[in-house]
Amino acid sequence: MDVKFISSVAIITPDPSKSSRLYSDALGLPLQPAGPGDDYVFTDEVDGSKHFGVWPLTQVAQACFGTSQWPNDRPVPQMSIEFDVPTQAAVAPAADELSSKGYELLHAARTEPWGQTVARFQTPEGVILGISYVPGMHETG
Repeated sequence: MDVKFISSVAIITPDPSKSSRLYSDALGLPLQPAGPGDDYVFTDEVDGSKHFGVWPLTQVAQACFGTSQWPNDRPVPQMSIEFDVPTQAAVAPAADELSSKGYELLHAARTEPWGQTVARFQTPEGVILGISYVPGMHETG
């Protein structure tokens, strides 16, 4: 596997407004909603981080399982971290490599509506681990 960089770190929260207040009001991070009426807030304006987000648990459950409820038989995640590989085509083989080592996929490689290709796992600690390719974060040319 050829990880190029950490593309995203997100806090996962059951209470998005409470968590957002901590990161925006108390820490002063310039968080903005991902879209109108979206509880996912993020910034790409903090040095040392390509993307920092506050991700509602309901959206995490939807992204991983297609339902707004997190399954009772899994640890409730508190954080997500995504590692970017060099190309979109490298995501599925990287996910297969982790699967072959005994790590269970939450979902296979897929391209999200915003252009990111990602496969997700859950670590033994409960962290959501993404192997991804975000086109806009890679230099071209």
